[in-house]
Amino acid sequence: MTVKICGMIIIAYLLGSIPSGLWIGRIFYHKDIRQLGSGNIGTTNTFRTLGPKAGTVVLFMDVLKGTLAASQPYLLGVSHSVNPLLIGLFASLGHTVSIFDHFHGGKAVATSAGILLAYNPPLFGIACLIFIGTLLLTSMASVASIIGITSIFIIALCERDLILSLVAGILTVLVLYRHKGNIKRIITGKEAMVHFGLGHYLREKDHGK
Repeated sequence: MTVKICGMIIIAYLLGSIPSGLWIGRIFYHKDIRQLGSGNIGTTNTFRTLGPKAGTVVLFMDVLKGTLAASQPYLLGVSHSVNPLLIGLFASLGHTVSIFDHFHGGKAVATSAGILLAYNPPLFGIACLIFIGTLLLTSMASVASIIGITSIFIIALCERDLILSLVAGILTVLVLYRHKGNIKRIITGKEAMVHFGLGHYLREKDHGK
């Protein structure tokens, strides 16, 4: 069992380490996304700098990384002994400190969502609704990401799911840390917005005065 657990952890980390945005940008657009926009290799910066097609592919790939990583205990028939969330956590770690990107990486939001999809699909759906609703209200992907992961942590506490609470708590801290620059810009009113939603509308209306 120890060998299986070590193997799953290594695979989860390597899956999470796949720098989707970086590779998509290099292979299909001949651009280094780290030199564009915010410099982040995640979904949001891919959408902004390479377009919706690339952004959608990167989103799908980043979610899939987490889902595949967390699905390993189910696939090997050991989910009764090894909680999928604990294995999936290493995919999020890989995404933020990728061995394929000199131990740099993204902000772990989509990959963490993929872990939740493998563990609890209905809760994944709730997380998506919270994210989309917040995004439409604020027009800020960073705010939607922070509120989304924090909401799952709170729900897990309310449901008294100890392992989910632990993993969601760790991921909440990780996401907050990775978004520290965004948080500063949110406070100062300088955070970038997507080109839709109430927040974007109000900012444009204010600038039009």
